[in-house]
Amino acid sequence: MTETLPETGDDLFAGQPVRVVERDGVRYTLLGTAHVSRASVEAVEKAIDSGRFDAVAVELDPQRLQALGDPDTLAKLDLVEVIRKGRVALFAANLALSAYQRRLAEQLDIEPGAELKRAVELARERDLPVHLIDREVGLTFRRASQRLGFFGKLKLVAGLGAGLFSSEEVGENEIEKLKQGDMLESSFGEFASESPALYETIIGERDRYMATRLREEHNPQQREVLAVVGAGHLAGLARYLETDTEAPAPLRAELEAVPKKRNIPWFTLGILAIVATGIGVGFYRGGLGVGTELLATWAMYTGGLAGLGCLLAGGHPLSILTAIAGGPVKPFRLTIPTGAFSALVEARLRKPAYEDFLKLRDDAQSLKGWYRNRVTRVVLTFMLTNLGSMLGLWLTAGRVWGKVAG
Repeated sequence: MTETLPETGDDLFAGQPVRVVERDGVRYTLLGTAHVSRASVEAVEKAIDSGRFDAVAVELDPQRLQALGDPDTLAKLDLVEVIRKGRVALFAANLALSAYQRRLAEQLDIEPGAELKRAVELARERDLPVHLIDREVGLTFRRASQRLGFFGKLKLVAGLGAGLFSSEEVGENEIEKLKQGDMLESSFGEFASESPALYETIIGERDRYMATRLREEHNPQQREVLAVVGAGHLAGLARYLETDTEAPAPLRAELEAVPKKRNIPWFTLGILAIVATGIGVGFYRGGLGVGTELLATWAMYTGGLAGLGCLLAGGHPLSILTAIAGGPVKPFRLTIPTGAFSALVEARLRKPAYEDFLKLRDDAQSLKGWYRNRVTRVVLTFMLTNLGSMLGLWLTAGRVWGKVAG
């Protein structure tokens, strides 16, 4: 039996939007907050101080809670492992989100998510159970990425990059949207609202995930539960909490799953087929001279542009040589990015110091900071080497085909 009560905004919640859902003997009070509002912090304090609630749930996962409570979290990161496990793109996305949050904090003089952090602090002071109900950011990014096509991913990267290196203040309209929306959605910019796949993953799915986690944490002794979530999740969370009938455990597993796709790079294979066919035709028609010339073209474009990308990233000379050597052998390791090798060499030769990790949040806000900080320079090495290698492959295809067809 479920019941959804109307929105309220009384003094107990400092005028913040509230939805109440009663289900399975538990009364869930969903407090909608703005992640950049002092009024939201006040609402959390008043609600928990009232003594009405037996447990507190927050829109956080363990990793984000640790980051809010421990500024040195990034300093404990093993960058080499990040590269080896293919998580550089995810790491870069987290840096973009962190930089966006830092810009907001400096402009508004309040740390984004302060009300969530305060809710956990007060609950623990009063020995109230704390439930972390949000999905890990990494899972959300990976599920969103799977739903986007090639050009969608490019737009996503462009949107994150624009927000990452922008030195302008966050506009009033964007701040107002943030007060009614979600931090992840705002960090992606307009692309989130323009992409149904992305919007569903970062908003709709998480509404259902948080509702599922609340049901999963059901405890007969916790009859009054306060859930502190972004205002943008309020309606969806209330709806799913009221109507979902699937068992919470398997539903949670389904919403956390990242199906493994057959990682067959058809586009790259097509380009390689053009290059290989062209070189073969060159040997057949023009003999050893033409064939050798086309092979040299392949090495020059793929290795040269990969090396140029590494150079533009400020890579170590040996990192640049690694990129040059790795570019031409792309056909033999399609699933391993060229930039992974040069980034590993960069991380080994210019091992980031503890201070680099401590300065990540500040350095990630500007392009100059990315070149100054050894951690972000490794990420730049990875990304620009890959970009150079990709451009080299495309240019080689055009050059080879033009040579044999002319």
